Amino acid sequence: MSERPAELVVHATGLLSTVQDLGRPGLAGLGVPRSGGADRASLRLANRLLGNPEGAPVVEATLGGLEVGLTATRWCVVTGADAPVEVDGTPVGVGSPFVLRAGARLRVGSPAHGLRSYLAVRGGLAVAPVLGSASQDVLSGIAPLPLGEGTRVPLGRVDEVPVVPVDVAPVRMWSGDPVLEVDPGPRRDWVSDEAWRTLTSAVYEVSSRSDRVGVRLSGPAVERAVHAELPSEGVVPGAVQVPPSGEPVVFLADHPTTGGYPVCAVVVPASLPLLAQLVPGQGVRLRPARR
Repeated sequence: MSERPAELVVHATGLLSTVQDLGRPGLAGLGVPRSGGADRASLRLANRLLGNPEGAPVVEATLGGLEVGLTATRWCVVTGADAPVEVDGTPVGVGSPFVLRAGARLRVGSPAHGLRSYLAVRGGLAVAPVLGSASQDVLSGIAPLPLGEGTRVPLGRVDEVPVVPVDVAPVRMWSGDPVLEVDPGPRRDWVSDEAWRTLTSAVYEVSSRSDRVGVRLSGPAVERAVHAELPSEGVVPGAVQVPPSGEPVVFLADHPTTGGYPVCAVVVPASLPLLAQLVPGQGVRLRPARR
């Protein structure tokens, strides 16, 4: 009789917990979004700390509430948001690998700063990919293994993962006044210079309607200078779209492959991890990128 593979057992998912890796690049021409971890830097870090391949599947938890156990003892780590992490009630550090013994319970609480936490297990999560990725896409509905209470996720083989002796990674410094750097977008000329100054000087508030598709910003309207119809165009993560309301929408990991509103700015890649960690109700500024 073959031995049953080790598994991660989900006891609670909180607001939203999904399996994510680095997504499905190269399929936009077929209408398939890239998806993947919203804060890709934290996802990569979690895997590096355990010696996993950078793109190995992990669990992405939004606003905490994740509770899991393992059927076999493994090294684990949680990165991303500044959230309390406990194993059977004993605190462990964010960004610090720890041993989660079989039968113990790991809980990620509500973050003091940030929004999304990333749980990696040594050996990775052995989720069968769909279109080349194990990621759940909330927009398209692609979900190789949706997580819910009682879900059991197979773990990868640990003898295929080198041992990396890391105690702790540098802790992210959280600013009370987050700033996203932006470059002019392909439709910068569709907004006036005054509207551009408004976009890049005002303080916006992150709307509660934000999700993995995009971060909606409440605040001063960005007035369009051109009011013609715009054919659908390809968009990228960080694209700042101006809908008829004038309140910007900044696309995240599960953004559509095309959009019909002008993209007047694009968040630079270095600011995308911060974008993924913005919490509803939080203030944020957009500023021209420094070169």
